[in-house]
Amino acid sequence: MTDTVAQVGQQSGELGVIDELVSYARENLSVDQRDVDWTRNRLLEYFSEHSESLSELAQSGDISGAALNDDAVMGILSAPPSRVEELFAIMREERGSTAAMQWLFDYCVANGYVKKRQLDRNIRYVSNGLIVTINTAKPEFKTMRNAASGNAVDSSFAQCTICRENEGLAARGKRTLRTVDVALAGDSFFWQFSPYGYFRQHGICVNQEHTPMHVDRRTFEHLLAFVQQFPEYFLGCNAALPRIGGSVLAHDHYQGGGELMPMQSAPAWKSFALPSEPDVRVEIIGWPATALRVLSADTDALVRVCERIRTAWADYDNDSLDIHSHDEQGERQSSVAPIARILPADRAGEPPLYEMSLILRNNAVSEQYPLGVFHAHPEYFFIKQEPIGLIEAMGLFVLPGRLVSQLDALERALADGTALPEQISDFELAWNEVRAQLSGNESADGVRRIVRDEVGSICRRILGNIAVFPQFADTERFLRDLGCRSLQQSV
Repeated sequence: MTDTVAQVGQQSGELGVIDELVSYARENLSVDQRDVDWTRNRLLEYFSEHSESLSELAQSGDISGAALNDDAVMGILSAPPSRVEELFAIMREERGSTAAMQWLFDYCVANGYVKKRQLDRNIRYVSNGLIVTINTAKPEFKTMRNAASGNAVDSSFAQCTICRENEGLAARGKRTLRTVDVALAGDSFFWQFSPYGYFRQHGICVNQEHTPMHVDRRTFEHLLAFVQQFPEYFLGCNAALPRIGGSVLAHDHYQGGGELMPMQSAPAWKSFALPSEPDVRVEIIGWPATALRVLSADTDALVRVCERIRTAWADYDNDSLDIHSHDEQGERQSSVAPIARILPADRAGEPPLYEMSLILRNNAVSEQYPLGVFHAHPEYFFIKQEPIGLIEAMGLFVLPGRLVSQLDALERALADGTALPEQISDFELAWNEVRAQLSGNESADGVRRIVRDEVGSICRRILGNIAVFPQFADTERFLRDLGCRSLQQSV
């Protein structure tokens, strides 16, 4: 009798879990009342084969929260892609693109695809004009080969990890992935949010066609078309070169989101214009990496100037600065990483100003720097050895999770006045520089502040490593050779 009562009680509790999950789907995942029984029966079928999962959820104090980590359960509860696309379109029509993107982001958090709970645990702070994050949810890739290993093209239905055919694919944990169509200058793309985003509403805009990444005139047109539709976002891409960022080079895509990056708010060092394009301003950004800012209210003129800069840089050589446009096999080594956004008009009635930032990149290697001449240099590998991509070049550094324990050990030793621990002996540079700043009276929190500032300082030095022109004057010479004239002089 006791066993029967216990069994009935257990079944009742488990059915309560299913009812709670269905209610969550009704309230948060746009499951229609008409589909409630169907959804419940799909859950019953799944849990009949995975009873241990149901037991774990029943024992959880937060059933819905625990389910967010279960891709299979949340995949059952999520509305199908067609329904999500339909609701996004309705929201965009009725309330605008910003509201539609917010709705989609909230949906992807609610169905567990965007791992917001894990992301909120990441360390993040501002130092030396940069945003520094320590991402505990992401593995560390020390080489471009390792960074791209999970993105290799295969012969399966979904050729790589960002193909749209991944929607609902259990083998890659994509049952909860939901995407929406985006048309860019007549080409078909789709948008999806990143599960482990580095900044607010971080997502990628992916070419419907599985075609290699490239940067050309059409790239600029695509980026501008996107920000015209979604003016609250920026959109950019890596330079489509090996050893520069960890992008999926096999599949054309862009990335962006709703946060202002440090480089975008950096002041101009000097401004220029081409005599043939007087409505376009070209700025050298006061930034450690080599970056230009091109601005105009005329998108066609903006594209023309950006393309002129891109093609000039693609063939630029300077032996004295170790800049070589092609390697010994004749492969291109130089490209730009472009980023577009819209600046609001200063006064009512004025047209918006379009901004295209261009980060000049080169992926040459040498005997001294086999991982890249314009890459983080070896003395800083203890902080960051991964390829420096678009987001970090813009001033948001994504550092490996190992630093949580390593920096903690460093801080404890500094606060206690002991020697540099053997297990972090490669932190000697940071150790010496921090010790030189200590007075001996700092609290543990005070030591942590100095250590964090040191990490930010090193990240800024890494940006200097990737600069193709070591001085702003070198960048100015490049622009003048292109025909640009200072706006302080007659053009």
